[in-house]
Amino acid sequence: MPQNKDRAHNEPFIRVINIRKSFGSVVALDGVNLDFYRGEVTAIVGDNGAGKSTLIKVISGVLSPDGGKLIVNRKSYNFLTPSQAIELGISTVYQDLALVDCRDVATNIFLGQEPLKAGLFVDKKKMNRESEKLLNRLKVHIPSVTTAVEFLSGGQRQGVAVARSINQRGKMIIFDEPTAAMGVKESARVLELIRSLGSDGFAVVVISHNLHHVFSISNRICVLRNGRMAGDFRAERTSPNEIVGYITGTNELNTEVVKRGIFNHA
Repeated sequence: MPQNKDRAHNEPFIRVINIRKSFGSVVALDGVNLDFYRGEVTAIVGDNGAGKSTLIKVISGVLSPDGGKLIVNRKSYNFLTPSQAIELGISTVYQDLALVDCRDVATNIFLGQEPLKAGLFVDKKKMNRESEKLLNRLKVHIPSVTTAVEFLSGGQRQGVAVARSINQRGKMIIFDEPTAAMGVKESARVLELIRSLGSDGFAVVVISHNLHHVFSISNRICVLRNGRMAGDFRAERTSPNEIVGYITGTNELNTEVVKRGIFNHA
């Protein structure tokens, strides 16, 4: 489990204060309050429709809340735009990763931020060199940064997406179901990458239905239920049974939920 080095300073990187969001008559977020710290991996869990995706879209600027505010580095915002979020160091790695399959690794890492020579031509050598350094730092093993992304495994693609986030000066990295549809070995590599980001001082947020993975990487586990915060736990002081109890609205393991395959404890 990553060490939350910066938590001792007691200064959140982002504070979510009384955030509310509705879609017509459907209340997606109902006064959510939550702090995120650098050097800490925070998992957000909840059943389908609990508000997890809506919350990260508000934080990343994809959605504007109906009320509440975000405080980033002590500055208050009623809402963020996607470009503002990136400028503030907030980056989201969605399930589809938003990579360009037909382009190579280095191009994907520098997409939209290509270095130029003489102000006119893309400096491909610099892109390749810096991409190799970044991937080595992240311990992401890729045959070559000139390889097209379409030929990479799921774990390697996750690594490229994270490298792009860091190259955009990301300080907070949000993962949306990072191990979905991955095998055991690929999942293990991605989880190790997430753990290392927390240890390296990034604020890391993970949305996942896999509680086994959540407990293996998280410092904190926050439960959303019906758009509200149902609980905020230190990972070492709780258990999968307790978390499922809060997700389902009970304080005991709901065997029917596990039987339906919504949460994977294996």
